[in-house]
This record gives sequence, structure tokens and C-alpha cells, in this order.
Amino acid sequence: MNIIFGTEQANKLREKFTVLELDTFSFGINGPEITAYCVVEGIPMDKLPLIESWQQLHQALIKNYQQRNWNYCNTLIDQLTGAWNLEMDSFYNEIGNRIARLIDENPGEEWTPVIERPIGASF
Repeated sequence: MNIIFGTEQANKLREKFTVLELDTFSFGINGPEITAYCVVEGIPMDKLPLIESWQQLHQALIKNYQQRNWNYCNTLIDQLTGAWNLEMDSFYNEIGNRIARLIDENPGEEWTPVIERPIGASF
């Protein structure tokens, strides 16, 4: 999986590649936000008919994560794990771990899906 940053760049690549939204980051409090995307490659020919379905499930995962529908996200993660020739499994595992922590910690109404990074931090 290749990671790219920025919606404009993602939109350009969507014309030729499968591009999936990952996380949105902010730099500092009220800093600029940038969304990370992945470019998925290496999907076997026999799985090509599943791509549209996988894309819809992935989009539903991102949307429901942002809306705090964490139990539904876990269902989607179960359905998506193993898709994309396993390229996305580390991301799905990370989201699943975050959700488990969020359920345990109950972060309250102040929770946001945007991940804050210190100014000058690298990825």
C-alpha cells in the first residue's frame, strides 16, 4: 500500500488507481488538516469483481468511524479483513484497536476522528 496526502492528489490518482481514504490529521490545535489516502495495488484478477463492494464497505467504515458507530465499524472490519490482497489489514487492525480503546475509555462528546499531530512532527 502506498500512502499519499491531500484530497487533490488522491483525486488525480483515482482516475487510474483504487484510492481509499484513511485518516485526517491536524497539525497543532486548530492547525491545517490533511487527509491521508492509500493507493491499493496488486489485486488478483479473480478479485476484481469485488472491488466496488470493498470500496463501499471501506467508505462505510470511514463514515461510521467518524460518526462514532463503533460497533458497526467492528462488523465492517470483520468483513474487510482479508480484502485488498491483505494490503489494508494493518489499517483495519489499527482502527479496530482504536475502537476498542475508545469503547473502554468513552472519550465523551469532545472526541473527534481528526488525529492531532504536533507541529513539525513526521509520520
